[in-house]
Amino acid sequence: MKTNITLKLEASLLREVRILAAEEGTSVSALLAARLEEIVRQRKTYDRARKRALARLREGFDLQWAPPRSRDELHER
Repeated sequence: MKTNITLKLEASLLREVRILAAEEGTSVSALLAARLEEIVRQRKTYDRARKRALARLREGFDLQWAPPRSRDELHER
């Protein structure tokens, strides 16, 4: 279900938006709706990626660390 909203813009900005919408063959309303949908989609994608990254950090990574060899072993010739 779609709902109407009221939006206040500077007259010069509204003129530019109308021109942009006309160049793209769409309405101002459709242009704004598409951009807002894109913003929301990007935000959701970012939030999901952030949650995955934080979960990986909590789990930790197996870096296959081994204690260093002794100084003498490192400098043997």
